[in-house]
Amino acid sequence: MKDPSGASRDRIRVLVADSNQTQSQLLSRALRRQPGLKVTCCRSELSDCLQALRSAPADIVLLGDSPADHDLLIETLRDLHVNHPRLGLILLLDNYDRNLVVNAMRSGVRGLFCRVSQPFRALCRCIAVVHQGQYWANTEQMGYIIDALTSSPSTRIINAKGDGLLSPREEQVVNLVAEGIGNREVAHQLGIKENTVKKSLLRIYDKLGVSNRVELVLYALTHRGAEASAPKRPPLSSLAEDCARVDPA
Repeated sequence: MKDPSGASRDRIRVLVADSNQTQSQLLSRALRRQPGLKVTCCRSELSDCLQALRSAPADIVLLGDSPADHDLLIETLRDLHVNHPRLGLILLLDNYDRNLVVNAMRSGVRGLFCRVSQPFRALCRCIAVVHQGQYWANTEQMGYIIDALTSSPSTRIINAKGDGLLSPREEQVVNLVAEGIGNREVAHQLGIKENTVKKSLLRIYDKLGVSNRVELVLYALTHRGAEASAPKRPPLSSLAEDCARVDPA
């Protein structure tokens, strides 16, 4: 792959892991025809994934959904994230529900791709987006994620060492924003000026590496109450084209 200046760029290393070997082989062949991708494949069992990653390190793992055992799938995702925290994990879904979406995101997934409803070119875009450190999710999945966050009475965002990243007042702002409350109402509830809320949000965005309300909610969900030993996730810079979008302030 070349950039506009003609300089050579490293290819994205992709590991396709699926229990359906026929499906895995077909997807791998299709991806290999795309410029800028280096593709390997293996079975979706954790031991096979870890062995494949030892043999050929990857930037992105496409893990096929196993409808028979979602608990095992989540455990596999969590273990992959713990062993390879820099991996961009993308879950390939045939169908999903709220629990699967929320638990997958909490387990380190950065991309949720519905292969039955999205075209192949969208998967290529998803790979590129996740490789850039961003998130990929559709509007319905975003709704599940936001609902999961707002169902909790409070949010404390911590880093890999378990230290709080925000001040108590900033955490209050995040909790109210997660409830879908606008700046004016946030100011009213906290007894501060609306301009103070805007400035507080800008500081929060800067601390967390996000740029708008949706990204803030996603970040809060995936970092809320994480174990002290959990690896730190790269900051969000923007959402995929399918995601809900809102103004930064």
